[in-house]
Amino acid sequence: MKRLPPSKNFKNYTEEELYLQARKKVEKIKGFYVHFAVYIVINIVLLTIIAANMDAGDNFWTFGHFSTAIFWGVGVAFHALGAFGTNLFFGKNWEDRKIREYIDREKERSSGWE
Repeated sequence: MKRLPPSKNFKNYTEEELYLQARKKVEKIKGFYVHFAVYIVINIVLLTIIAANMDAGDNFWTFGHFSTAIFWGVGVAFHALGAFGTNLFFGKNWEDRKIREYIDREKERSSGWE
C-alpha cells in the first residue's frame, strides 16, 4: 500500500482512514479501466490476425475465433464487479429515486380524489 505524502495534514485518524479507503477505491477503478483497455486492444488485434489469415470461403463467425474474447470478457466482468461493486446498475441512489417516484405517484393519485 502506498504511503501518504508528508504534505497531507489530517485532523484526525478518521479523515486519514477515509482518504486511504477512497484512494484504494480509485486505484481499483483505475486498474479495471487499464484491464478493459488492454482487453479491447488485444482482442481487436487477435480478430484482425484471424481475419487476415483466413482462407476464402471460411466462416469468420465461429466460436473458436471469439472464444478468447468471451472467456476473457467474463474475467473483465468480474473485475468490474470487484472495482465498482455489485450495485453497478441498481445502487442505493437508484433505490432511493424509485421509492421517491412511487411515493410521489401515490400522493398524486390520492390528491386527485380529495
